[in-house]
Amino acid sequence: MDRPGRLILVSELRVRNAVYDVSLSRSLLIWKRLAPCPVYHPFRPSVPHSVPVSEIISVREEEEESSSRRKNDGSWKKIKERDGKVCRQTFTVSYVERCRQHRWRCAEVTFTCPDEALCQSWICSIREQLVNITSRPKKLLVYINPYGGKRQGKHIYKQKVAPLFAEAGVSTHVIVTEHANHARDHLRADAELKEFDGVVCVGGDGMFSEIIHGLIWRTQIDSGIDPNCPDEMLSPCLLRIGIIPAGSTDCICFATVGTNDPVTSALHIIVGDSQPMDVCSVHHNNTFLRYCVSLLGYGFYGDVLTDSERKRWMGPARYDLSGLKMFLTHHYYEGTVSYLPARGIMGTPRDAAKCRSGCAVCQHNGQKLSGKSEKYEMDEASYENDGEWRTIRGKFLAINAASMSCACPRSPKGLSPAAHLADGTTDLILVRKCSRFDFLRHLLRHTSKDDQFDLTFVEVHRVVRFRFTPRHCQSDSDLELDLLENGKRQIFSQICRDHPACVCAPAYSSWNCDGEILTHTAIDVRVYRQLIKLFARGIEEPQVFEDLCNPCAI
Repeated sequence: MDRPGRLILVSELRVRNAVYDVSLSRSLLIWKRLAPCPVYHPFRPSVPHSVPVSEIISVREEEEESSSRRKNDGSWKKIKERDGKVCRQTFTVSYVERCRQHRWRCAEVTFTCPDEALCQSWICSIREQLVNITSRPKKLLVYINPYGGKRQGKHIYKQKVAPLFAEAGVSTHVIVTEHANHARDHLRADAELKEFDGVVCVGGDGMFSEIIHGLIWRTQIDSGIDPNCPDEMLSPCLLRIGIIPAGSTDCICFATVGTNDPVTSALHIIVGDSQPMDVCSVHHNNTFLRYCVSLLGYGFYGDVLTDSERKRWMGPARYDLSGLKMFLTHHYYEGTVSYLPARGIMGTPRDAAKCRSGCAVCQHNGQKLSGKSEKYEMDEASYENDGEWRTIRGKFLAINAASMSCACPRSPKGLSPAAHLADGTTDLILVRKCSRFDFLRHLLRHTSKDDQFDLTFVEVHRVVRFRFTPRHCQSDSDLELDLLENGKRQIFSQICRDHPACVCAPAYSSWNCDGEILTHTAIDVRVYRQLIKLFARGIEEPQVFEDLCNPCAI
C-alpha cells in the first residue's frame, strides 16, 4: 500500500450505520471504521480500505429523494427532515475494484456527511485531484466494427462501455465502420487527430490492426518519413490506443490486460493507463507490406488462416476445422532464415518469468536498445562485418515470430510464454520437419505446463531483425528432385509419416500477419521498440490476501 503523503482532507463520515475515519491525499482515499461491530466481528480488527486516487472513476451528485426511496446508487443525496430542513448529505465515490482472472469492475462506496458544507468540500477536493491527473483522456475517437467476432460490437459498446465513459466525463466521437479498412483509411487521411487524446477500437485483433496501420502511417507521413524504407527510423505514435474486445480471439487484450472483458478494458482507458508496445515492420524488396504486433507465422499457421478464409460463414469455429485439416495435411516448406540475434539484453525465450506490469526486462532492454537506435545502420553494418547475421536453411513445418506471448483462450500459454511487449525484440520460433506425432506433442504443449521449446526439432531465438526466403525463390531444381523422391515413395505407401502422399504438395505457404494473409513470402522483418502505446498497464500479478487488501463495495 502506498503511503498517503500530505493529507488534503480528514473527516469522520458515516457509511451506512457505521462511523469511519476518512482521509484524502494526493495519492490515496482511505476509510477506516472507528468502532468495529462487537456482535458480528468481535475478534477481527478494523481493516482500512484504500483506493488510489488514480483509480477513482468519479464522484457523483444526486437529486433530492425522500427517505423511503433511499438506495445506495452512487450519488449525492439530500435527506430532509419532516420540517423540510436539510440535516445531512451523502456522496458516492466510484472506483476500480480488482476481481479474479485480472478483471476489473466499477465499485462504489457511499459516505454520509454531517453538513452540506463538508460535503461540498469533499466533492470539490476529489474532483480537483482527478482533474490534476493529466494522463486521463478527455476526448476519444471510437471506431466500432459491427461485423467482427459474434457481431456484438455495437451492443457491447452501448451497454457496457458508453455508460462508463459518460460517468467518467469522457466525451467520444463514434464511427461505425462500413467496410474493411474503413478505420485505417479514415485515420490516414480524414481524422483530425489533434482534437483527441486517444483512439479506441471496438472489435477483435483485425480491427486493432486497422487502427495501428492507419495511425502509424499517418504519424510517419506527418513526420516526413518514408514507410517503404525498411532502414528508416520510425517516429513513435503520440496517441494511445484503447481496445474494447469484441472479436474471436482478442489476443492483444490477453497479452496487455490479462482478460478479454470489455468493462476491464474500458476502465483501463478511463484511468489513463499507458503500456508501450513493440511493432514489427514487414517489407518485401524495399516495399512496405504490413505492421505486426503479435504473430507472424509461415507454414502451419499461414495455411490455417488461408484455409479458414474460405470458411468465414462458419464463424470462429472455422479455425478449429482448418487447424485439424492442416495438421492432417502436414505440409512442410523449405527456405532460408537469416536473423540478427539481440545482443546484451536481459532474458531469454525460455525464461520462467513472464512479461508483467512494470516489467524489468522491458525497461532494461528498452533503455539499452534506445541508446543504439540513432546508430542502427552503423550497428547493422557491424553485425554483418562481425558475422553476427546467422543463417539457417532447412525444411520447416512452421516459422513463427512472436512479439508477445500470443496467449488467448485457445492457447492459455501462447506461442512464446516469455515474450515481452516492449523490449525491442521478437522471438523467432523454427519448427523443423518432423512426424505428425511429434508435431502434435509440440502443439499440445501450448496448453500444458511443459516447455514447448524443449524438443529436438524446435528452436527459438530472440532477434531484432530477420529475413526469410522460400526455396522456390532460390532454385526449382530442388523442388523437382523432391517431387521425384515423393513419387517413388508413393509406390510403396499411400501414407507417409513425414509428408502427405500427394505429390502436388505446395512449394510455399503464406504468411499469417496478425490474422491477415501477406501477398509475398520473401520478407524482411524489423522490430521497432515501443512504437505505439496502449491504454493498458500489462498483466498485474495477483495480490496476496486479495480479499483482505482490496477495497470492497459497501
